[in-house]
Amino acid sequence: MPTTEPAAPAPVHEAPSASGRADPDAHAGTAPLSQPISAGLVTAIVGFSSSFVLVLTGLRGVGADPRQAVSGLLLLCLAMGGLAIWFGLRHRQPISIAWSTPGAALLATAGHQSGGYRCAVGAFLVSGLLITLTGVWGRLGRWISAIPGSLATALLAGVLLPLCLAPVRAADQLPGLALPAIAAWLLLSRFARRWATPGALATALVALLVQHAHAFGHSGDLLPTPTFTAPSFSLGATVSIALPLYVITMASQNIPGIAVLTHFGYQPRTRPILIGTGLATTAGAAGGAYMVNLAAITAALAAGPDAHPDRTRRWIASVTAGTVYLLLGLTAGFSAALLSAAPPLLVEATAGLALLGTLGSALSATVAQEEGREAAVITFVVCASGVTAFGIGSPVWALLAGLGSYALLVRK
Repeated sequence: MPTTEPAAPAPVHEAPSASGRADPDAHAGTAPLSQPISAGLVTAIVGFSSSFVLVLTGLRGVGADPRQAVSGLLLLCLAMGGLAIWFGLRHRQPISIAWSTPGAALLATAGHQSGGYRCAVGAFLVSGLLITLTGVWGRLGRWISAIPGSLATALLAGVLLPLCLAPVRAADQLPGLALPAIAAWLLLSRFARRWATPGALATALVALLVQHAHAFGHSGDLLPTPTFTAPSFSLGATVSIALPLYVITMASQNIPGIAVLTHFGYQPRTRPILIGTGLATTAGAAGGAYMVNLAAITAALAAGPDAHPDRTRRWIASVTAGTVYLLLGLTAGFSAALLSAAPPLLVEATAGLALLGTLGSALSATVAQEEGREAAVITFVVCASGVTAFGIGSPVWALLAGLGSYALLVRK
């Protein structure tokens, strides 16, 4: 199944014990407690700064006003922080929680619903209930896992493509602002990959300050407050937002997140994790918390040997990350105020730069296997087309077209 970020790292060779197996405690005595704390700090800062722009863009894309978007970012950070701390302390495992990055990309391209933002909130609530149901009723999760991996990655690639085209359009229309950000992203991708997107965002804001200093005026309250919207339910929003959001989050966040933890020798209890993240999403949906889930690449940052040689102490990294997320949530208003001064295309371009690596991984996985390749390509082009028919968005039509063509073209 696809990941939303770079693939999980290669197996880590830790110090062998006398039995020939990796001994997680081999270097525990020499590793200071500051190591997992610093790993958690990096995990949270990189996770927040690399995609908070996309979260705000996605919420605005489905009709949220600035205060509602800030509320969503705040509640997502609070939910992520609270769950990471609880799971870490409860299970003593580095269980990292994140918002759904591909879900935010889906929202950014979904467009306003006929019932307004209230229908989008209703769709968030439905998605949270579906995640909860998956934890309670394992068969639903097995159905999602049964979707061919090439179709799931093709769907993800189709959702990401429109946003990943934004840097190209921005380089043409806003060269003075976009080109420095693109250059910074390229250089940091070469020498410090994890800081590439934060560096690009900082460069774009500096360029904006230099060229348009007058734009940075007062942009509302910098201290964020929750803003709740009564949900409304419509078939169009459920089909166009709730179902694709659920499928993409399960296929590209939760399943890879479990795989990363398993890769580093943990056996996470998936049922309480799914129920916990599903209930948190359901509870925060009215405030704009569209989806919280297991993390993928940030899970690797907190669960790998760089966090601590002793596996039994790496949970400190995820708990630290959760604590930092709680603090970062308080900066939601400031972050939104900075972005409100930027042209929308520049904001989209910054989000697109953050997703280029994910798009490359998704496209590679889409065509990696010869069996079902045509069905995967059909899924990708239908989703990337952005067509809407009968009030249903292209991700749903793409999945239906992909499953139908897969059943027709692939011989069992």
